[in-house]
Amino acid sequence: MYICMCNAVTDHAIRRAAADGVESFVELQARTGCSDCCGACEPEARQCLRDAVDAARSALAFVPSPA
Repeated sequence: MYICMCNAVTDHAIRRAAADGVESFVELQARTGCSDCCGACEPEARQCLRDAVDAARSALAFVPSPA
């Protein structure tokens, strides 16, 4: 689903960015261009990024540490 219509940024692109280490909205904007035009998508983009970062952190919690 498109989150940012101005720059054609999808929810998948935001989740991928979070998986690649993006944790702040400023980083997301720099990497994808999301919400740097009209700004109408900012609330939804921020929420999508928050959810993706939380999911990535939860996944890491299950990774066993090396012995």
